[in-house]
Amino acid sequence: MTTIKEEYLIRIDKAAALRAAGMDPYASVTPEHVEIKDVTEHFDEWMAQEKSVTIVGRLMTTRIHGKMAFADLQDESSIMQIQLTEDKTGAESFARFIDYIDPADFISATGTLFLTKRGQKTLAVTSWNILTKSLRPLPDKFHGLTDVEMRFRERELDLVSNPDVRHIFRLRASVLRSLRDRLNEAGFEEVETPVLQPIAGGATARPFATHHNALGHDFYLRIAPELYLKRCVVGGMTRVYELGRQFRNEGIDWSHNPEFTSLEFYWAYQDYQSLMTFTESFLSGVIQDVLETTHVKFDEQDINFTPSWPRVRFCDAVKNGCGVDIEEVKTQEELVKIMREKGIEADSSADLGTLYDDLYKFAVRSKQIQPIFVIDYPIEMEPLAKRCVDNPKYVQRFQLLAGGMELLKAYTELNDPMDQRARFEEQQKMREGGNDEAQSVDEQFLKALEHGLPPTAGLGMGIDRFVMMLANAKSVKEVILFPTLRPEGESSV
Repeated sequence: MTTIKEEYLIRIDKAAALRAAGMDPYASVTPEHVEIKDVTEHFDEWMAQEKSVTIVGRLMTTRIHGKMAFADLQDESSIMQIQLTEDKTGAESFARFIDYIDPADFISATGTLFLTKRGQKTLAVTSWNILTKSLRPLPDKFHGLTDVEMRFRERELDLVSNPDVRHIFRLRASVLRSLRDRLNEAGFEEVETPVLQPIAGGATARPFATHHNALGHDFYLRIAPELYLKRCVVGGMTRVYELGRQFRNEGIDWSHNPEFTSLEFYWAYQDYQSLMTFTESFLSGVIQDVLETTHVKFDEQDINFTPSWPRVRFCDAVKNGCGVDIEEVKTQEELVKIMREKGIEADSSADLGTLYDDLYKFAVRSKQIQPIFVIDYPIEMEPLAKRCVDNPKYVQRFQLLAGGMELLKAYTELNDPMDQRARFEEQQKMREGGNDEAQSVDEQFLKALEHGLPPTAGLGMGIDRFVMMLANAKSVKEVILFPTLRPEGESSV
């Protein structure tokens, strides 16, 4: 049995032999051609016309039968059988194909169409040409690429071998397209804000740090675009959004990747109540665009995203989920004690906001399958949201839960610069006390707020997790083309 190293060297020799025969194994020009799906759709018509057809793609398999060879040629649209014979292709050209062409090579093939005795649609090749010689074989045609770690590390082979994987990333592209289309139709403008930021703000997360040599200054990969987008609203752009990459120096699990894609949009003269109504129609519309239904099959559950969705206050959701009434809890120490009595892990050094979040994840988030808005969060959990008018201990924030996951969060933006400064300073104290996920005081953003931010509502949504649900995937790594992995030593071949 030929080893991978031996196969690699054999294919290098074949590439040299093609050059010696006057065929460039790495062509620059591709002949005019049609997609294989178009050939399939017009097969009967073009076969009757004896039309000359050219297709291009990657050879997936080859089968040699004396002076006849069959192969499967695959392009992005479909796959088709081709047949080569000495009498139609010519003895010399046929011999070159047999001697120098392998599965995984890219070729062009020209010929006429016919049905085999078994009724298989086939292209009888009259001429062919090499487009790209592959020096490495594809994964075994019967088993494909099944090793999970290898699939993520060598995603290009995963895409070639597994049609379901290609479907996921086509679905992802459809999601992004629909999100943009619907926001554009609603009058939003897409903008781009800095990825390198002097202060990592807009979210509670640990950032990645880097250093800019020319400026002699440390910068951070952004954890969120929020503060810059709100500065756009201050400047008069009343409906803005950004679809882009965020970076958070956190753990990796089935629902988290350090590098991820988010959508954030901000809408002046709205509040969180009107934004919830918009979110229902907006998100259900995207799901309808992509799946042609508002019912999503996820983890053996039928999740119905048809509006409207229930709304429940944070304190009520927690109380219903585990019996803890946070409105009766007076201190951080008391909450730690209650959580531990309930069998919920609680860090005695954690601040109230962190403890509330841990309680919520345990009692509410993982149990909620159908879409629901959880609203009115404790102020300790959100330093950037406006206080509730009837109870200033809570903020005008909501999260959409479904399938046991948080899909998005949104709130009425805090536009009081004095209140915002006080909350930033409280966050800064927590940061200095050892909480490296707490936010810092952003003087530039505060200065912008002092120029006046109109009443505004904003929303942030993780795209990877949303696609994961629509694709019924078990991990975000399945829906990120190249997820973050532990580096592996490079091979010599």
